This record gives sequence, structure tokens and C-alpha cells, in this order.
Amino acid sequence: MSGTAVMQYLPLILILVVFYFLLIRPQQKRQRERNALLQSLQSGDQVVTIGGLHGTITAIDGNIVRLRIANDLEVTFERKAIDSVRRDV
Repeated sequence: MSGTAVMQYLPLILILVVFYFLLIRPQQKRQRERNALLQSLQSGDQVVTIGGLHGTITAIDGNIVRLRIANDLEVTFERKAIDSVRRDV
């Protein structure tokens, strides 16, 4: 390749590098943080599901999580349905 051919591809390479650092890396970081959150769930944690239900984890069995959303009402969710852990309670 001659010097002009490299210069011709330089803008494309720069765009790809910027794309990687602005879009791909942050998404990978968010995914790692979410996986860490889901793996750290414990019985007794106050959580919010992706559907907006607030509850307390009563049991975890692999990918299945049981939530108490009222005094005598427990529901079962996939672990990945947990959106966040409430730390303010």
C-alpha cells in the first residue's frame, strides 16, 4: 500500500475507533455491571422488576427468583427480570 492509500482509509479507521469507544465499550461496561447485580442477589433484598413490581426476594433457585409483593402473595420471576435493587429501604 502506498501512503495515499493509507490516508484514504484513515477516516474510516478513525470512525471505527470512535464508534468503539463511544458505543461498544460503554455497553460492555453496563452489561458487566448488570451481570454483577444479578449474581449478587440475595434473599431479603428489596428489588424492582422490569415490569415495575416492588418486592422482597424470599428464595433464589438458579435462575428463578421468588418475590413477596404483599403479605401473603409471592410470585416467581426469572432472575433476568430483576431491574434494580432498592438500597434506600
